[in-house]
Parts: sequence; structure tokens; C-alpha cells
Amino acid sequence: MSKIAMLLFLALLAALGFFAIENKDMVVLKIPFGSLYEMPKIALILMSTITGALVVLGAFFIRDTKRIIDNLQYQKRQKKEARIHAHYSRALNAILGDKEEEAKEALAEILKEDPEHLDALLRLGDIALSNEDFQAAFDYYKKARDINHSDLHVLLSIETVLEKMKRFDDSMKYIDEILDIDAGNLTALCRKRAILEMQEKWDDLLLLQKSIVKLEQNEKDKEREDHRLLGYKYEYARASLENGELEKAEKAFRTLMRMDNGFLPAYLGTAEVIMTKGEIEEAINLLEKGFEQLNSVILLARLEDLLISVGEPGRLIRFYKNALARSPQDNGLKFLLGKLYYRLEMVDDALEILNSMDTSTFAPPELFGLRGELYMKRKQVSKALDEFRRACGIRSVVNVPYCCSQCGFKSADWSGRCLCCNEWNTYKLDLYGTCKA
Repeated sequence: MSKIAMLLFLALLAALGFFAIENKDMVVLKIPFGSLYEMPKIALILMSTITGALVVLGAFFIRDTKRIIDNLQYQKRQKKEARIHAHYSRALNAILGDKEEEAKEALAEILKEDPEHLDALLRLGDIALSNEDFQAAFDYYKKARDINHSDLHVLLSIETVLEKMKRFDDSMKYIDEILDIDAGNLTALCRKRAILEMQEKWDDLLLLQKSIVKLEQNEKDKEREDHRLLGYKYEYARASLENGELEKAEKAFRTLMRMDNGFLPAYLGTAEVIMTKGEIEEAINLLEKGFEQLNSVILLARLEDLLISVGEPGRLIRFYKNALARSPQDNGLKFLLGKLYYRLEMVDDALEILNSMDTSTFAPPELFGLRGELYMKRKQVSKALDEFRRACGIRSVVNVPYCCSQCGFKSADWSGRCLCCNEWNTYKLDLYGTCKA
């Protein structure tokens, strides 16, 4: 390569010599704002060539120098990133091994290398949050937010710690900020739902839940969210009833009955609204029709209370007998009728219907307790003791508990929503003693 370069250089000198022999004329060169200079043409050519060569050489020098500097900086960044990666791996392993102090030490080393390392700040915030040091967690998350204002992970983390700090209004602002960035973010929507439910803002919850239902893709999840929508509609109706807005409450309850004709709390709520309005007969008809459709003993128990309160136990007895005529082997109906006879002091009728029950398939302790009470009224103490022995361990001899079909929770009072698992339309009268989660 050096021989070729030497050859080219000699060829250039030869060409210049040839030009110098043939071009002996002088030229005048004027420097701008300066003097005039007279020189041979070949000298001007040589000067121009040398100047151009120097310019090109300078350009190449600058380029190569920049390349060297960039390479040095790149190598420095690589070494720095390698150190950060090593520290982060150590931190993750420490977190998985439940070694928080080691993890915090490794994450602190990362922040020394890079004070704006987003993941390190988030991990430190998570550790503080797990230790219920909410202010420290918030400070870490806030630093991460200052680095990246629109990172959804950061915003969700801040919302979480604010919720833990009971700062629900501030928490809601961050949720709204997330939804401004991603309107279909189900995580943010569900967190907003939880806060609204806690605040009992049923109007807002209904609108929000409809959006969640539309966003769900999985059929099983969609069915679950549809059921939750029914529950919020029920809570909205209950709140309207409690606030004295009877027309709004009745409309909501009847809408629920159309949406799901098996949603028992809607029937009870509608009946309560109608009774509040003083339309007792219409309420009775509704409960009777509801029982015929749903065959729910809860509706029957409510109907019993209503008819006795208005002084029409005979109508109730006829209703029971008609129901038994359709289902003569239904021990549950027999027990309820016997309990009604007991309530009305019709001891003989009560014992007759209760003794006709097949206890080989239906033997709740309440049955024996009730029969014991009836024998006591007849002064048949020995028989009463036998029944009480069989009913040993029950707290009440005539009250049948309600039981949640989802979680098995038992309650003496009916509610449209289980107090344990928060599911709607799950309470059943545990007539057969078989109600389990």
C-alpha cells in the first residue's frame, strides 16, 4: 500500500512539474480587505491543493476524534449498565429471598449510579409499602413520577399507597389521570369501583359498572360483572328507598325483576316499597306471585309476617295448604305451616302437620325443638324432653337461620347482600340443614 501511495505522490509531482514548465505566467491574488500579491500560477495551484488537503485532513481528524470519544463513552455506559444490572439482579434475588435490607442496599447502589432509575425507585416504594411505611413509599413513587409523568405503573403505585393512607380523594385523582391516558384500563376502573362502593355512590357505580361489563372479553368474567351490575342496581334502589324516594326505588326494583326474574331481593324490595306506600293488598299479591314463580320460602316467610300483621292468618293458612296440595311431600312447607300453627297457638294442628313429616329425610334440630315446645304446651313433659334431647345444641327452637349459598355464612336476619362474602341474592332459609358454601 505504501509503494502505491509513493507512486501516486511521484506522479503528482511529475504532473505539477509539467504544469510548472507549461504555465510560467504570473497571476495577481488579492486578499479581501488586504494587499495584492503576484505569484506563479503553479504556486496558486499548489497553495489551493495544500489548503484543500488540510481541510480534508482536519475533517477526518475531527470525525475520528469524535468516534474515539463516542466509543469511550459507550464503553463507560456499558460498564455502568452492567454494574446496574448486577445490582438489580442482586436486589431481585434478595426480594425473592425475603432479605429486605440486602435488597434496599442493592437498590441504593443503583440510585448512586443512576438517580433516575425508575425500577429501583418503584422497588424501594414497594418494600416500604409492604412494611406499611406509607409516607416513604409515597416519596419513592413521587420521585418516579417526576421522572416519567405518564407511566401507568407509577401512577397505579401512587394510587395504591394513597388508598392505604385513606386519602381517597387524592387516590381518585390519580385513577382519573390513568383513565385519561388509558380509558379502558380495567385495573384502574376496578379500583375506582372499590372506592365508590365504599363511599356508597351507587349512581356513579352503575355508570362505571356498565363500562366494565362492556370491556370484559371473557364470558365467565362478563357473567360475573353482569351479576355485580344487578347488585349495584339493587343497592341504588335500596338507597332510594331509605331516602324516601319511593317512585325511584320502585322503578329500580321492577327493572331488576325484568333484568333477572330470579333475583329474589328485587321482589322483597318492591314489596317493601308498595307496603310503604300503603298498598298492602298489592304487596301481598306480589309476594304470592313471586313464591309461585321462584318457589322461595323466604318470600313465603315474608308473606307470613305481612298477612299476620294485617290480621289475615286464615288467608295464609289457605295459601300454605294450596302449596302443599301441589307439593304434598314438601317437608319444608309442612314445617313452615307447623311453625305458623305454633305461632297462632293452634297446638293440635301444629303437632298433626309436624308429626306427618318424614324425619328420615328431613330432620333439622328446629323441628324437634318446635315439637318439644308444642308438647310443653300440652303438658306432655316426657315427650317434650325427648324432642328437646333430639334438638340439643340449637339456640332457638322456632327460628330457622338464613344461610349464604356462596360462603355458608349464617344469619338470623335476611339481607339482600351477604355480610361475609358481599354477594347478592344468596341468602336462603336453611330449612333442610344442608346450606353449605
